[in-house]
Amino acid sequence: MTSDHREILDLARDHGLELDPESFRIIEMGLDFRVVLGDAADPQSQVSRWVLRIPRRPAVMEQARVEGKVLTLVAPQLGVDVPDWRIHSDTLIAYPLLPGEPGLELNETGEPVWAVDPSSEAYSLSLAELLAQLHQIDPATAAATGISVHTPEQARQQWQDQITRVGEEFTIAKHLLERWQAWLSEDSYWPDHCVLTHGEIYPGHTLIREGRISGVLDWTTASVTDPAKDLLFHQATASPEAFALTLRRYEELGGRTWPRLVEHCAEMFAANALGYAIYALETGAEEHREAARAGLNPPAVS
Repeated sequence: MTSDHREILDLARDHGLELDPESFRIIEMGLDFRVVLGDAADPQSQVSRWVLRIPRRPAVMEQARVEGKVLTLVAPQLGVDVPDWRIHSDTLIAYPLLPGEPGLELNETGEPVWAVDPSSEAYSLSLAELLAQLHQIDPATAAATGISVHTPEQARQQWQDQITRVGEEFTIAKHLLERWQAWLSEDSYWPDHCVLTHGEIYPGHTLIREGRISGVLDWTTASVTDPAKDLLFHQATASPEAFALTLRRYEELGGRTWPRLVEHCAEMFAANALGYAIYALETGAEEHREAARAGLNPPAVS
């Protein structure tokens, strides 16, 4: 048993969980939490396999308290599974493993391994159904959980605030800065409404069964904000036809769209380097600062 496995085993025991360290599978993909999958030591236990979320730094657990309230709100209103936290302390979150296969994982060498084709009809339709349900939850009810709540104007201003903050600490490539400012200044890109969003909907945060989304994980980034936050990754990774299918089904189920939604998603995805730079500033880790510098200064595309 490695020292890492022993520390995880002791942490679980401190919270009343007896796990088999030989069954541990450690997933390092998340920026805020390490994830460990482990079997109960007693095969007759009511819960046979657990998910442990171990914070990488204490600050993330404050937001996790809000996340727990969000899970309680959304669980009965979505047609997919969400985590049922049985343990939530300052050092550990644990819940029974949900059925399904992660849509995206990293292998031992850090390469992505996809369990789903984002352009498939089944995935595209199930994403539309999930988002239509999520985005129609009453924002006022969602606000009571303690999540961040933005008006459309505030959601837009938040991007400008990020540019300002990041620009004070890093050099931003001229072509990126010009692109972001053009996006921010053009009214036609931006929606006139905000909804309850997950904030990071992509295959790595979804569980897949028979090609469809069966569960959604990691609700740390939930907020009332621009609905494009939940659509941008699909727009960036799926085919145009698949994304159009998602939008058609989303509208049929009551989701609201606007004329430049597709372009808006593309511009928002292109601004992802800002979010990572903010993360680097918050953690203070030099390796993240170095990666952020690279992301903020990519080669210009001619």
